[in-house]
Amino acid sequence: MSAETKIVTLQDDYHVWTRREGQGLIKILLLHGGPGMTHEYLEPFSDYIKKHPEVEIIYYDQLGSYFSDQPDDPTLWNIPRFIDEIEEVRKAWHLEQFYLYGQSFGGLFALEYAASQYGKHVKALIDSNMVDSYRDYAKYINKYRDTMAPDDVAYMKKIEAAGKYDDLHYGELLMKLYHRCICRIPEWPDAVKRTFNHLNEQVYVTLQGPTEFNITGSCKDWTIRDRLKKILVPTLVLGAKYDSMNPEEIKAVAKRLPKGEAHICPNGSHFSIFDDQEDYFNAITSFIEKVEGRKI
Repeated sequence: MSAETKIVTLQDDYHVWTRREGQGLIKILLLHGGPGMTHEYLEPFSDYIKKHPEVEIIYYDQLGSYFSDQPDDPTLWNIPRFIDEIEEVRKAWHLEQFYLYGQSFGGLFALEYAASQYGKHVKALIDSNMVDSYRDYAKYINKYRDTMAPDDVAYMKKIEAAGKYDDLHYGELLMKLYHRCICRIPEWPDAVKRTFNHLNEQVYVTLQGPTEFNITGSCKDWTIRDRLKKILVPTLVLGAKYDSMNPEEIKAVAKRLPKGEAHICPNGSHFSIFDDQEDYFNAITSFIEKVEGRKI
């Protein structure tokens, strides 16, 4: 399989890691989530393009993420700068009329990019496991946690109030919940473990906050709901039955988009790219074939 790694030098002289795999005419730029995770958990796309040689993918670790530069500067972690960064990566790979895919927080970036002045370069959009309002997300994930044992919920809230996020038992309870709504495979795939191990906490905390349940970062009031009408390209909004993102809200986002459609993976969670993989990629294939007007 054809592949090429390219280190993109940004206008501010920082460097981000990118890698093209495949050589198809259908090009997909992949945006990972976190914020501050890595491209590693998106590695199932490498197997996907083996079955669909017409598709070419470009992996990319955003600035601050493991394979790219990791400057110690919280002022860098803001949405407008990341959107400009995506545009620099697009230019470096000479992408025109490409598919933009974003998973979780990467979905936020994908929506923002498509709604910006750069959106004219996008042929179609895939927003995976991301809603259009952080307040809605915070409300849902806290409601999701409340389905745990009352003693467990009380303990977690006590630790959060004290700010003792390194508490061992708190971490155990967090993973217990994550095995329900983030990745439902009992033994997490190596790619998932690696991307969690490589998380840049400064990026994560600056944008989101110390936990999923106490969102105090700069994105706590983020919403793009009033700007979805600017996204005129075909858009697939992916979610899952057990997702940490509200599947009903995923459907609502699709309805708000001029050319949106939703797909809910019946057995998946936030990482349905792993725990409902066949259905997940079948949905992506069907969407691409609809946009292209042919089988791939």
